Amino acid sequence: MPVKTKRVYDKFQKSDGMRILVDRLWPRGVSKRAAHLDEWLREVGPSNALRIWFGHKPERWKAFEARYRRELRTPERQRALKELKHLASKQMVTLLFGARDMEHNNAVVIGRLLGKTAPHGESIRETSTRQRR
Repeated sequence: MPVKTKRVYDKFQKSDGMRILVDRLWPRGVSKRAAHLDEWLREVGPSNALRIWFGHKPERWKAFEARYRRELRTPERQRALKELKHLASKQMVTLLFGARDMEHNNAVVIGRLLGKTAPHGESIRETSTRQRR
């Protein structure tokens, strides 16, 4: 099944499938009710030190991605990623994040690791259909 990424601040859609927040910190200004979460996997979010160092600066993206992938190799995070992969094999999954930058955030890295992500807010299926037109 496809996986998509989406800002937690974006409008909830039934087509999102299972909505999973993958940030370590709760996003500002969003109530749990408004987030329409099915799960919060905070353990897969980047460490505070890495998050602060990155500061969402696009020029640090490649280094952030490499460092974050190393962090995701810990046993606790590997278990969470395995759970995500299992969920994504059975249903549509939307990885939610709080960052403003839709191309440079931890959900993009997680999606790539799952091998199934499409551009922000689209599923793999929607992307391939658009490319064939």
